[in-house]
Amino acid sequence: MGESVDRAAALVTELAAGQAEEWDERAELPRELIRELGAKGALCADVPESFGGLGLDSQDNGRLIAATGETCSSLRSVMTSQGIAAWAVSRFGSAAQKAEFLPRLTSGETAGVAFSEPAAGSDLAAMSTEIVQDGDTIVVTGSKSWVTGAHYASLLVVFGRFGNGAAMVVVPTDAPGVSVERIPSPLGCRAAGHASVRMDRVRVPAHHLLGGAGMPIMMLVSSPLTHGRISVAWGCVGILRACLREVVRHSSQRVAFGSPLSQHQLVQRHIAELYAGERTATYACEHASLEWDTKKPRYMATAVLAKHVAAEQAARGAASAVQVLASAGARSSHVVARAYRDAKLMEIIEGSSEISQVLLADEAMTVWA
Repeated sequence: MGESVDRAAALVTELAAGQAEEWDERAELPRELIRELGAKGALCADVPESFGGLGLDSQDNGRLIAATGETCSSLRSVMTSQGIAAWAVSRFGSAAQKAEFLPRLTSGETAGVAFSEPAAGSDLAAMSTEIVQDGDTIVVTGSKSWVTGAHYASLLVVFGRFGNGAAMVVVPTDAPGVSVERIPSPLGCRAAGHASVRMDRVRVPAHHLLGGAGMPIMMLVSSPLTHGRISVAWGCVGILRACLREVVRHSSQRVAFGSPLSQHQLVQRHIAELYAGERTATYACEHASLEWDTKKPRYMATAVLAKHVAAEQAARGAASAVQVLASAGARSSHVVARAYRDAKLMEIIEGSSEISQVLLADEAMTVWA
């Protein structure tokens, strides 16, 4: 497994190194880049090799995600979205559905995952999108917002109401009735292709309905959300590493008052806290991935903890990096400026920091009762 993740990380570095600033300014990733990484199985690397993936466990997949996040958070966001979509098919799809959809996701096609709606963000139980079976077709009607990667996607995994419960359905973005509208000028991850998606009585074949249809919404979304939270957490580790590298480089070279910045104690405090943040986030992610891989009973809570800790540390660490670099890092798409914007979004997506705190408080009450 180690060789596979190293090759994939090297490919990401080869294709993306030095390009992230331009992509951020243009708010666009090269589609050929996405296709090439997808065709190598690197966008959803935990898909089994039999379906064209790399067969990575969560630990190695996390290493790849962190390496990608260190290079470009927008690209990492697309990787997270692709990973959730593939996991949803792997976890809930029949043998026939896995054989149909997974090879598409490991051969160059991309997918988005449609959770949120204009009136249903953290409160997913409030979603109003309807999924209805009509003979040998499924009809989908509703609006989704902030769908990561939808601008590039050929497929969407859409969550919605299904009878008294909920369901997931695979919707091609070129199906009649699907409208994808790019979100203009997002705060962070500007090239990740965030979009609003409207579905007006979209019909797809009945076999596009994934398993679990009719389950309560929060039970249905818990596993894909957990996969996404671990991925976002590892992405935050990448943000912290990018900031740490820039801070060490700059503070070693910039001289103020006769000595390098790195020898000034108040700057050292920033460096120490950034280093501690990167280590803390990494350990939390490693623990969450281990619990996911070994199917520990409380792995979902561990994923929430990793995402919360990593996102908070990334936001704090990016702010420190901007402070240390000062005007040198104040350009809009500079590494630390991007990190400052991107990390703020990480405190919101896949469950805001406030939602994470509520979930962690519930976990504490259960474990320590």
